[in-house]
Amino acid sequence: MAARHNVDDEPLPEEIAGHLRRAVRLEWITIAALVVIVGLVYLVLGNSQAMKTAWIEDMLSFIPPIAFLIGVHVTRKPATAERPFGYHRAIGISHVVASTALVMMGGYLIVDSALKLITAEHPTIGGIQLFGTTIWLGWLMMAAMVITAVPPVILGRMKLKLAPPLHNKVLYADADMNKADWMTSLAVLVGVAGIGLGWWWADAAAAIVVATSILKDGITNLKAAVAGLIDARPTSIDNQDPHPLLGEIDAYLRSLDWVRTAGARVRDEGQVFHVEGFVVPEPLETATPERLDAARTGLLGLDWKIRDAVIATVPKLPDVLERHASQP
Repeated sequence: MAARHNVDDEPLPEEIAGHLRRAVRLEWITIAALVVIVGLVYLVLGNSQAMKTAWIEDMLSFIPPIAFLIGVHVTRKPATAERPFGYHRAIGISHVVASTALVMMGGYLIVDSALKLITAEHPTIGGIQLFGTTIWLGWLMMAAMVITAVPPVILGRMKLKLAPPLHNKVLYADADMNKADWMTSLAVLVGVAGIGLGWWWADAAAAIVVATSILKDGITNLKAAVAGLIDARPTSIDNQDPHPLLGEIDAYLRSLDWVRTAGARVRDEGQVFHVEGFVVPEPLETATPERLDAARTGLLGLDWKIRDAVIATVPKLPDVLERHASQP
């Protein structure tokens, strides 16, 4: 016998809903800031490969917040007969789309910058007339890098506080990229200064550093996104460790006084979890509908992220769960 409960239509806890509203606002602010940043950098682009790469990175920075906003919107749709598990996977799909774009563009920019380095292309930065005075464009480039580095870093740190309680890896990826934007600005500053000092290779080298950062971000996030879509074991927001809720779920099921042993398979649906609990009752007759229903209710009450649960009685745990069930 089995008990199942789907709570896709239930609202989020007020605290979590508040975090989500703040995250949505931050992403809209990010998009508005990026519009200004992209425009400013474009105005002083010049012939610098490093500036061109930084500008493209700023353009790519639109993808994660847009993906987050679309994913959050889609997940609000209620479950249907055709999609009984709801639309929570939209977060994972958004993560894949954003990561793939980063990987492709990062790889392209590394090749493009490396070719300019190999062919010894000597970039030049001229002057610009401002209020009747000729100013070296490099100064404006470096000033633009300093100015445009500040908003993403601040926004990134604010998003990092919201990503763990929301368990939203798209938001975390976006925040992590924003937080590291100062490194891009520093690399471009060095590249532009190098041109001014006559180090022609510094510009392309700085561009490669920026492009490598883009590629690294893309690969890291693509691996995590694909792992989620193929139902890998849920991990913490930074993809470093198993999610702590896994241990809590197993411990709860094994603590039931009518259960000899138990274990669970958990799917990360993007921002929420789907739990398949397996219990071996002792004896079988103790697994009454009332006890199963109470166990299911307790399981759902462990954490808001458990949005769908199945509890089934079995004579023996699936082999993949045996090792975990034997642990204290």
